[in-house]
Amino acid sequence: MPATEDTMTLHHVEIGDGTPVLLLHGYTIDHRLMLPLESAFAARPGWRRLYVDLPGSGQSPRLSGPVTADAMGEAVLGFIDTAIGDEPFAVVGISYGGQLARHVVAERGAQVLGTALIAPLVKPSGARDLPERQVLTRDEALLASLDPADRDIFTAIAVHQDEAGWEPFRDHVLPGIRAHHRSDAAALLKAYMLSKTPEDVFGTHHGRHLLVTGRQDHMVGWRDQLELLEHYPRMTYATVDGAGHNVHLDQPALVDGLLGGWLDAITRD
Repeated sequence: MPATEDTMTLHHVEIGDGTPVLLLHGYTIDHRLMLPLESAFAARPGWRRLYVDLPGSGQSPRLSGPVTADAMGEAVLGFIDTAIGDEPFAVVGISYGGQLARHVVAERGAQVLGTALIAPLVKPSGARDLPERQVLTRDEALLASLDPADRDIFTAIAVHQDEAGWEPFRDHVLPGIRAHHRSDAAALLKAYMLSKTPEDVFGTHHGRHLLVTGRQDHMVGWRDQLELLEHYPRMTYATVDGAGHNVHLDQPALVDGLLGGWLDAITRD
């Protein structure tokens, strides 16, 4: 796909050298959500990490046309063509970024070494099989001390509503929420599912894949994601207890180990 203004100017943070790995964040946040995953790369040289701000998020410009999932996907493909070219690469996607990562497999499958899908979006609102909402830990004194707007956002998402849950949320989630373009987010909400389910396009992909979900994720759930396994014959799947939608923030050591194992598997191949 030829580069356009939408695809040439996506802001990103690049760390390291070697095999490219594209990291895609979720809805209404930015690349800072992904930065805690750096720990998995720390002892593994040879990976060029590209932490991207999607259009309308962080420091990236807005899309020039309609804000839809398909347009977001095209912007990501254009960024790949510009920043990665024809090199083999891997993709990490969290939440909404997981849907876009699957789109990348559909469109660049032969080039994709594998994906790590963390709490990925797979079904539209109203069609999801969601667990009952749970709050596992709650510190009333902490919550009372927070700015009311921040507290409302935090408590709507977090399953650990204490200092251990608040600190990573404050550092890696809130900055993106504050920086995203709200009217674009509202527009995307009306067309946030891709027009074609990625797996319907490619059937199966034989790269190394990882799927991690939170057992207490009341936003996208964990049961629907099981349907992905048939399409990725070499996929490792883990449902992590004690974790909600931000599973990598709730259980960082477990996710670090899973992500590291995935990277090692790609390296061995």
